[in-house]
Amino acid sequence: MLQLYIGNKNYSSWSMRPWVAMRQLGIPFTEVMVRFDSFAPGSQFKQTMRALTPTHNVPLLVHDGLAVWDTLAIAEYLAEEFPHAGIWPKAFADRARARSICAEMHSGFGALRSHCPMNIEAALPEVGARIWAEQDAVRANVSRLIEMWGTLLQSHGGPMLFGSFSMADAFFAPVCMRLHTYALPLPPAIAAYVERVRALPAVQAWITDALAEQDFRDFEEPYRTQR
Repeated sequence: MLQLYIGNKNYSSWSMRPWVAMRQLGIPFTEVMVRFDSFAPGSQFKQTMRALTPTHNVPLLVHDGLAVWDTLAIAEYLAEEFPHAGIWPKAFADRARARSICAEMHSGFGALRSHCPMNIEAALPEVGARIWAEQDAVRANVSRLIEMWGTLLQSHGGPMLFGSFSMADAFFAPVCMRLHTYALPLPPAIAAYVERVRALPAVQAWITDALAEQDFRDFEEPYRTQR
């Protein structure tokens, strides 16, 4: 059985990606929650992860004693271990494009990630409006998402980026959470895609668990001092 080590579901966007992919595609795994208490070197979180991975971070996939860290590496491991699960699209060119946009998410969209950290429980439209007005880079990130998603949805006819659900949609699921939390402006077709992602059974399960945590972490909360 695979084990997936994750952080708090309300905040941990990188944990969400492989969890949603595996749950939505029916890949069985055991979830191991490692609570965010702090990111300081001596924190319980860092001590726990230090014993498992040299990066000391989540997510981490462990399978038959093999530790696989980094979400892109986990995606490729799952694709090799479960070649018929649908991690990547079927067509060769679509697989290349899906990997490209996942890599772009992995290394890019820094402004959106920095100014709009994932916080599923919160509703922060006023914060989002201020960020939208003040942060050119956030608007540029969202413009790129609109272009990317719009092109793929038009090319493949939806409902997901490559027609059927794939790792590409899992990679952008936390982005959909951010866009919803901060109520950033989107054209109707893109807003509809965000809602379709949020309605996926695996995403709904993640959201339900995130809301049940009731675990306010002040170091993850730049815009609130309490729940």
